[in-house]
Amino acid sequence: MKLNYRLAFFFLFAFSVFVSDRAGAFAQSQTKLTRVLEPLAAKLEPTRKAVYKSVGGRDLELHIFEPEGHDPATDRRPCFLIIHGGGWTGGEPRKFYTIAAHYAKKGMFAISLQYRLINAKAGVTVFDCVKDGRSAVRWLRVHARTLGIDPKRIAVCGGSAGGHVALATAVFEKSPDVDESTDDLSVSCVPDLLIPLNPVIDTSADGYGQRKIGERWRALSPLHHVKRGLPPMLICHSTGDTVTPYVGAARFVELSKSAGNDCQIFTFEGGRHGWFIFNLDHYAALMHVMDSFLKEQDFLHK
Repeated sequence: MKLNYRLAFFFLFAFSVFVSDRAGAFAQSQTKLTRVLEPLAAKLEPTRKAVYKSVGGRDLELHIFEPEGHDPATDRRPCFLIIHGGGWTGGEPRKFYTIAAHYAKKGMFAISLQYRLINAKAGVTVFDCVKDGRSAVRWLRVHARTLGIDPKRIAVCGGSAGGHVALATAVFEKSPDVDESTDDLSVSCVPDLLIPLNPVIDTSADGYGQRKIGERWRALSPLHHVKRGLPPMLICHSTGDTVTPYVGAARFVELSKSAGNDCQIFTFEGGRHGWFIFNLDHYAALMHVMDSFLKEQDFLHK
């Protein structure tokens, strides 16, 4: 019943935001559309920032949006960590301030993550992006009591390359390749819930990222590391995405279900890469879908 209800709701709701822009796939690389979330994010500021890691001579911060009336001494709020995209080479935490603020208003302890971006001169690679995401989840668990969050209700969400970093917190086994040497590896970096949005999920030549990662691309390809025991997951992906092809997400879901995981997919028909950042109606629809999933998993009040 749980699966059928969820899919029925998603597809019933999706009719209001149906698009058919397959003919416009070429425009994904030719036209710069207005990113409607940017002016909204520009008006927002986090409650505070906290350093979760110091590496390479710089501090990396969590941009925290605390819910109204939050009392760390007595609260144990569910936590929502959102990770921005940008091909591992661009973007910033403000990119998803709107999503963080949305969940803070709904009572969650919400955070937008700052992580290292690819920098050849500084020797920063995609492996380091992954390390930062895993470090952030561990830091949250270690400091859960002082933050006033529930260490067993940490949801991680991310878009595009940020979706890859989100998946990387769960799918990869512990190793020096993906874990910072200063991390306490006895603390789990696996979140309790995952919501990747148009994620980089296949880093082979059929997906995205092989050139940026290099010959060791398979080590960072979530599709090639599906295993049993992954946290409940909702992947949101658009069929018209020519950057991170939908077929990779669909295959990941198929393999994950076969492994016994609770892995669902919300399919947005048509839609370019990151479809929801270009249209406020589509954004509102996606947030509604995410809200429903979080309620179903007891991260939000029903």
